Amino acid sequence: MDSQARFPRQRSGDRTSRLGTAQDQQPSVQPPAGTRSAPSGSVGGPPAVHEPGCALHRTLHASLDPADLVAVGAIRHRLRAALDRWGVPELADTAELLASELVTNALVHTAKGAVFEAVLTPARRLRIEVHDGTARMPGRRAPADHATSGRGLLLVEALADDWGVQLRGDGKVTWFELGPS
Repeated sequence: MDSQARFPRQRSGDRTSRLGTAQDQQPSVQPPAGTRSAPSGSVGGPPAVHEPGCALHRTLHASLDPADLVAVGAIRHRLRAALDRWGVPELADTAELLASELVTNALVHTAKGAVFEAVLTPARRLRIEVHDGTARMPGRRAPADHATSGRGLLLVEALADDWGVQLRGDGKVTWFELGPS
């Protein structure tokens, strides 16, 4: 099953539309610089009405511009707020750390931007995917003792319940899952 089936969304031509979820549609709030997201509802129309508990209320989506490392902090903040709202604040620390690693890797090691997706399933399992536009597979490194980088995938491997990389026609998706303790 491809990501379009798991994470249906509508595209917006506006490169600076809002970062957020279906619950976050507040027109008076400006997006963090360099982020954009797909709105809920039809393009040009009012937001769609969704049933409480609908999967759209447990989805966070953001598109990040190439090399926009400032946006990583916005992703962490929005993810923590979403997990609190979704009733799983216990996942926030680990999810924030691992999401930061995947997003940073995508922005630093590719010349293209990244698309961030977070979904909480009805079984309270969190899946985070970072889509980037390169087919180059990430590699684990053995960093020197005093190196300030090179440990991201080691952290993902150690802390995630499951993780992996899936090649796609337009690049790859690096993902991880966390479940309730």
